[in-house]
Amino acid sequence: MVKIAEQDTSLLNLFNESRSLIEKDSSPLVNQWRTKAEEAFKQLGIPSNKVEAYKYTNLQPWFKAQYAYSFSENGYQGKIDEIFKCDVESMESHTVFMVNGKFIPGSNGNVLPQGVVIGSFSELAKKHSLIIEKYYSKIAPVTEDGMVALNTMFANDGIFIHVPAGKVVEKPIQIVNILTGEKDLMVNQRNLIVIEENAQARVLFCDHTLTQSRFVINSVTEAQIDATANLDFYNIQNQHNGTIQVGGYYFNQEKQSVLNANYFTLHTGIARNNIFARLGGEHAENHISGLYLIDKNQHVDNFSYINHAVPDCESNELFKGVMDDASTGAFTGRILVAKDAQRTNAYQSNNNLLLTENAKMNTRPQLEIYADDVKCSHGATVGQLDDNALFYLRARGISKEEANILLRFAFAYEVIEKIQMPELKEQIRELVEKRFRGELDKCDSCVVCGQVDKNAMRCV
Repeated sequence: MVKIAEQDTSLLNLFNESRSLIEKDSSPLVNQWRTKAEEAFKQLGIPSNKVEAYKYTNLQPWFKAQYAYSFSENGYQGKIDEIFKCDVESMESHTVFMVNGKFIPGSNGNVLPQGVVIGSFSELAKKHSLIIEKYYSKIAPVTEDGMVALNTMFANDGIFIHVPAGKVVEKPIQIVNILTGEKDLMVNQRNLIVIEENAQARVLFCDHTLTQSRFVINSVTEAQIDATANLDFYNIQNQHNGTIQVGGYYFNQEKQSVLNANYFTLHTGIARNNIFARLGGEHAENHISGLYLIDKNQHVDNFSYINHAVPDCESNELFKGVMDDASTGAFTGRILVAKDAQRTNAYQSNNNLLLTENAKMNTRPQLEIYADDVKCSHGATVGQLDDNALFYLRARGISKEEANILLRFAFAYEVIEKIQMPELKEQIRELVEKRFRGELDKCDSCVVCGQVDKNAMRCV
């Protein structure tokens, strides 16, 4: 008999008490999955560090507190430009907004290519039932992770993106996720991205907090990348120290598809990124990178699983972290090469800088190979700034503080360099430099567009 933890019981009771409200505006196909998710959650629950995949991040304590829930809250009633406005002309995009887990209607003012759909998951799932039936909960299974099961139980909105075959979305699709309000809040958000054959899109998620309330966000993003399609994906996290974010990112790639996925944690409380990619078609390419910059008592845990299911595919993975004060980091990267996945090229690297004796990093690169004709490597480093390099810079008249910043930035730039959007690369470059100079210790602006909310509050 499975023993159910107290917070799991509370969530199960809440789900059953609120189910009619949760399901009211959802697609019947989506609602069908809630019962399966409930049964899975009874077995899995909120992960503790007794679960091997969550060895370095115990989520259970954070779900014992009392929160308001996004499904029971009214949507944001104000004007979106009261809390956000993008004034950077170089960052032209198809921009949509989520406030406290709910889509803001009319937020995408740009004309989309014919057939391309971007909007509310709850609304568009009802109109695109064939897509939902084919992909929803098929890429992110509910039976393997309690956080996916929890999301599938409670989520009733998010972002839906469909790019039909052969279409190229020239402007990036920017999703601004805003958490705000006076109440402590829990949000479960579900996103679905479908890039059909020979189509291309760039998708940018920007996650922000605008008030000092505590927030727990549990999001799941499923992305289907069909044959010869290309998805350029970015997630930028800029949230205050009272935020706990669990993000599940699940990608399924068909033959000759290309995925570039980039994760930047600039400021957070606790962040757990679960990244799963299945290369299910020959000659698929997968490039994943991440940069996390943390201080104080912040904690970031990146977990990735790259599944080479077929022959002749390639994956490249690079994560780098800079940890200051008493911050803690974790990285687990697993590459699976199936028995028939011959001629696989798979490379993984995790490098970390610890700036104090109190900062800690746990790293676990893993290879699981069942084919014999492969080129695979993995490696991890945890160290401090190079004293010889510091001496060299000091000898040329550079101050100790400036030399430290230059070396940290040089370390981080290898990840920044992988950004394929020039305007975004420049913005991230500037933001990383500000972070190293201690100028980005707040949560009151869009880190990409730099627009500050006049009523915003500094982070704790």
